[in-house]
Amino acid sequence: MIKNKLVSRGIDYIMQHLNEDITIEDVACYCHFSKYYFSRVFKEETGESIYAFIKRLKMEQSALRLKIEKDRTITDIGIVFGYSPSNYSSVFKKHHNVSPAEFRKRINTTCIPHPFYQNKSAGFKSFEEYDRKIKIQELDDFFVIYERHIGNYIELGRNWFNFLEKYKDLINEDTLMIERSYDDPSITSIEQCLYDICITVDKNCSLDNVTMIQGGKFAACRFKGSIKDIFYSYQGLFNIWLPNSGYEMDERYGLDIYRSVDCENMHVVMDICIPIK
Repeated sequence: MIKNKLVSRGIDYIMQHLNEDITIEDVACYCHFSKYYFSRVFKEETGESIYAFIKRLKMEQSALRLKIEKDRTITDIGIVFGYSPSNYSSVFKKHHNVSPAEFRKRINTTCIPHPFYQNKSAGFKSFEEYDRKIKIQELDDFFVIYERHIGNYIELGRNWFNFLEKYKDLINEDTLMIERSYDDPSITSIEQCLYDICITVDKNCSLDNVTMIQGGKFAACRFKGSIKDIFYSYQGLFNIWLPNSGYEMDERYGLDIYRSVDCENMHVVMDICIPIK
């Protein structure tokens, strides 16, 4: 868990300005520290230098764009993240061990292996089957208590249990459990996935770890099933539905809103919400 609030604030700044030429000085200044002190604290908390973190996120978020924006040129996507055409291809290949063009060709639109469960894979459904489950919704802003984690999604259940136990006195019948996910685990190393776990609270809550999740227009897909199959629903939506839907994902990040959780049978009902414009 990211316990240092200023490091978490720095990560927010990086995520919000990923398509800009961010420097270590920019992030440190935003958090009101010298770059030397903040660089040390950031690496202690995340295991990565600020520079390495920014570069990795640019490569992984641009790969996601290659995946979901199939009609957009590789050159355009590279430019969005601050790279010239030749430099983008070189840096991308060094990070992913494959060129952007080959990465895009390899994107599988029929099935995908599960990154958390070895020897498990599943096929995708048709666009029409996904589309029937999608509802375009305007969501209000959410005020939440949150904890930020970098690590394997396989630890999500334990992290949720500890989180809910810690804040049980603030939970009532109207409380929503929300995950905010930033990475695609088919692209990002499973040990480096960034995510927030949250519960809704009154906007006047006085705790330090309260933030606002921006609402707006979302494509919401209701998922009912085993927790281990959430990954496949996500991949189907991003590999099949989104590239063919006529919608574009905007600069916000995805949300999972839990509607019910059956811990004993590892079964959930949740809305997978993709921010669109």
